[in-house]
Formats: sequence, structure tokens, C-alpha cells
Amino acid sequence: MSGRILVVDDTAPNVRLLRAKLEAEYYDVLTAENGPEAIEIARQAVPDLILLDVMMPKMDGFEVCTRLKDDPRTRHIPVVMVTALDQQEDRVRGLEVGADDFLSKPIDDVALFARVRSLLRLKLVMDELRQREASGRALGAISDTMTCFGDSDAPANILILEDDEQRGARLASKLRGAHNLTLSDNPREAAELLSKTAFDLLVVNLAARGFDGLRLCARIRSDDKGRVMPILALVDPDNREKIVRALDIGVNDVLLRPVDANEFSARVKTQLRCKRYADTLRRSLDNSFEMSVTDQLTGLHNRRFMQARIEDALTRLERGVEPASVLIADVDFFKPVNDKWGHDAGDKVLQEIAMRLKANMRAIDIACRYGGEEFVVVMPGADLNAAMQAAERLRVSIESQAFNLGGAHGSTSITISAGVAEMVPGDSHESALIRADQALYAAKGAGRNCVRSAKKAPAQKATGS
Repeated sequence: MSGRILVVDDTAPNVRLLRAKLEAEYYDVLTAENGPEAIEIARQAVPDLILLDVMMPKMDGFEVCTRLKDDPRTRHIPVVMVTALDQQEDRVRGLEVGADDFLSKPIDDVALFARVRSLLRLKLVMDELRQREASGRALGAISDTMTCFGDSDAPANILILEDDEQRGARLASKLRGAHNLTLSDNPREAAELLSKTAFDLLVVNLAARGFDGLRLCARIRSDDKGRVMPILALVDPDNREKIVRALDIGVNDVLLRPVDANEFSARVKTQLRCKRYADTLRRSLDNSFEMSVTDQLTGLHNRRFMQARIEDALTRLERGVEPASVLIADVDFFKPVNDKWGHDAGDKVLQEIAMRLKANMRAIDIACRYGGEEFVVVMPGADLNAAMQAAERLRVSIESQAFNLGGAHGSTSITISAGVAEMVPGDSHESALIRADQALYAAKGAGRNCVRSAKKAPAQKATGS
């Protein structure tokens, strides 16, 4: 896996050494000699990973990391601090300002590349979500004020898997905050819990003798539910091979034993922050998708979605699976409503028609706003007779009860005219709609507030979409 890595260090030999190692593994390497330069390069080039020295003049690594994480343009970039400092409080401080991990000098090449591969894999997922989020912002589905990271201090559901019950309890006691902690000493029990409960984090002891923690992590990563859940693994510091393998199979972070309470809390907070950011992006993606196929005024599907569903119905018809019909309904004399009471009143009428449409159609029918005051319903499995009955039921529902216009406008009676066409082999989505539209015009010509059906012969199949 390739990627662009920014190396930040004020000591030229260190930069040359790291650059040579990374380029030998086919990474694209950028360099910076100090904090301000690193921040500017990060903003302009947007690297995939930053290896950041802690001890630098002008601005140390802690301040650089703080500024990077405060900037929406760079806060998503993983940061690994490279330092000769080996104090627990230094690692905790780095994690608290947003660093993803620490590497101690002299750098172990195996540990370096394992961590780089792990963080680049995670960033690829985040980048895809962020690109889709950008589309959501363009559609207006996502607010520009949405925070990049969620509240990492909010209570989370955390599963701790430790083969010794007392060690598990001690581990749980080290976590500060009102998290919902579940302890397990059995991997089968843990797997069952993971299948039933949406955990925000799994903490697993890879040094446990009672089970193979690496195998469990691999199984979790192969399951759809487990792919997005962060895993924090506890590892013995002298077991370098297990650390590397853990990162390579998808463990998000490793914590060396014995566990320091402050570092444990800081790493948990980091994982929860990233998890909630990813969750927010996925929800935003769902919202943007919904907006792309939904009419915002009525909540019905839009023309794009309607066209695809007609094509689906035609495919099933051509295969002899089931019949299908399409209905077009138009509000009678809608312009006077807007002219007399205003567009707000007109909007209320359209919204109420949408509600009655949903109430009078089957769950499998696809109700859409075609444009203006026209509505289309795609009815898979319905022949002409069934579709005509549904259209008449809708017409009666509209006519039978007055529409509330809101405010001091009171209410008014509304009627619709509708045309129905049963799809036939040889139809396209255009020809089916043309025949339904012709039936609609026939209904209007018959005095409105009625339903008419189209002839079964399809119109000439369109050459373009």
C-alpha cells in the first residue's frame, strides 16, 4: 500500500534516514524542518500520514499536533509522534492533543512499517467516507457546522476481553468516565455479545493464555459488524512479532503491558473519537443518499428514483415474473390555490396529498412526485384492473375530505384526475409514462375528478433516456 508521508524533524540526518527507509518501501515522502513549515505543507499537500518529531525549536511537536487537529483541513490526517522521550506522561500528552501513536528513537523499522500500514488502511476508509460526505454537503444533506469529531467523553459501550476475571476488573477500574463496561473471560461469550450488541470499542488482551486473541481479532474483522468497531489490543512489550501481526490483521491500536491508567484512558478516548467521526460520516452518507432520491417537500421519491423502479418493473415483466402498472395523478385546478391563498397553502395541499397517497397504496408501491402538482405511482405486481381500483380509491380519498390550508385560510376541497397504464413487453419507462399521461389527459377531458386507463399497445420505444 502506497501513500504520501510527511516527515517533520529539525535534524537533517534523521530526515534523510527516514526518507530513505520510506522511499525504499515506495512511499512518496515530503519533508519539513520545523512546525510552521509542517503545518503549511500539511494544509497544501494533505499527506496521508505525518511522522512528527517532538523536540523541535520554535514549535514543539505537541503544539504542531494541536494546531493540525484544530484545523478542519488537516485534523483527519493521522499523526505519529517520533521522539527520544520515553516518559509515560509524554505519550499521554501526545495522545491527548490528537496523536495516533508514538514511536521511540531509534526507530524499529518493523514497528514503523506495521504502524504506517495500519494507519494508511484506516485513512483510506476515512477518505472514502469524507469524499461521500463532501457530496452530501453539496446536496445540502450535511450541515457545514457539523463537527469533525464526535464527543469522545460521552459514555460508550466497551467490551473488555481478559482471560482472568480479576485482571479484567482491574483493567475496567482504570477507565475514567461513565462508560458502559462489559467484562468477559471467554472468547465464545465475547463473540456472542458482539453479535447482539453494538459495542463502540473492544479491548482484548493478546497475552492471554486462555485463548488466541489474534485469531479472535481476525474473525471479528472478517464479520460485517466487526469491521467498523475499533479494537485496542494489550500486548507484552517484548513480543514485537505479535504487535506487528495485530496491526496487520486490523487491530486499531496496541497498548503495552503493564497498563498505565492515564495512557489507557487516552488511547480509549482517541479510538472513540475516531469511531464517532466515522459514524457521523456514515450517517451523513445515508442522509445524502436519501436526499438524492427524495422530494424534499413531500417526502415522496423523486423522478430519478421513479425511473429506476419503472425499469426494474419492466425487467421483471419481460422475464414473466409479474405484471406492473403505472399511475399519473394531477391536482385539478391547483393554480387557483396558489393564486388565492399563496404558495404556503399550495405546499400544504401537496404534502397532504402525499400523505393520502401513502395511506391508500400498498407497501410495495412506489409513490413519487413527478413535478409541480403531478404524482406518479409505480405498482409492481398490479395488472390494469388492480391499478384502476387503487387509483379510484385514491381519488375518493382526496375528494372526500377537505384540505386544511393552515393559518386563517381555513380549508378547501381538492380533487385529482388520474391516468393508469399497464406495462407491456416492449415498453420503456418513457413509453409507459406517455400512455399513462395520455390517460390522464383523457380524464381531464372527461371533466376531471375521474380515472381513465390507457390502451395496452405500447408507444414506440424511445432511443434515449
